[in-house]
Amino acid sequence: MNDEEVPRLPRSYEGLRTLQGEFARYQEEAFPKREPRFFALELAGETGELANLEKKEWKGRAVEAAAYTDEAADVMIAVMNYANARGIDLGEAVSDKMAKIERIRRERPEK
Repeated sequence: MNDEEVPRLPRSYEGLRTLQGEFARYQEEAFPKREPRFFALELAGETGELANLEKKEWKGRAVEAAAYTDEAADVMIAVMNYANARGIDLGEAVSDKMAKIERIRRERPEK
């Protein structure tokens, strides 16, 4: 694979950092302080709700597109709240993880 065929990693995660800061400010102003485990449980619950929608569709039941959007937003909010409660810089964490994924992808390409 030549360099032209290699997917380009995001150049900046600054937007994610800004968004995370806005979430932290809102959470602090609007809600009582909560421990990280509260947000971990919230994240697990919201992810489960999203997974249940997929399971319903997989079983052949109709699911409105708006339901996926709503649950995906809940998951994103829960991730932001958890990261803020744990003091995780998501911009840095995602940047590091994407670089690791790219190294592994180059070493062991999928077939």
